[in-house]
Amino acid sequence: MTKVVIEPGVCGFKTTVTADSNEDEEVVLKVSTGCESVKSMMEALGETFDPIEACLTKPGDNMFYEYAKEHFPMHGACPVIAGILKCMEVEGQLALPADVAVKFVQS
Repeated sequence: MTKVVIEPGVCGFKTTVTADSNEDEEVVLKVSTGCESVKSMMEALGETFDPIEACLTKPGDNMFYEYAKEHFPMHGACPVIAGILKCMEVEGQLALPADVAVKFVQS
């Protein structure tokens, strides 16, 4: 099992993602969030994914970003989808686990 916690910023909709591989080399995701847009996306897309199909695409060219493009309100910088994909990528053995960060620096 792989688990990530995504703290997306000022919206406050902390999101927890767990990913488990199954015998078919698919990844089953469980997403807990206060964001109604992310909840709706996960209900629409389901919970079982082929990590190669979801993760090894050009940026923005998978089922998550396609759904968001159609249904999310305007917020192109939301890091939640990237966090979901990073979790799936690691559980699917397509990447090593490593933290990512965006930090604002006062000059």
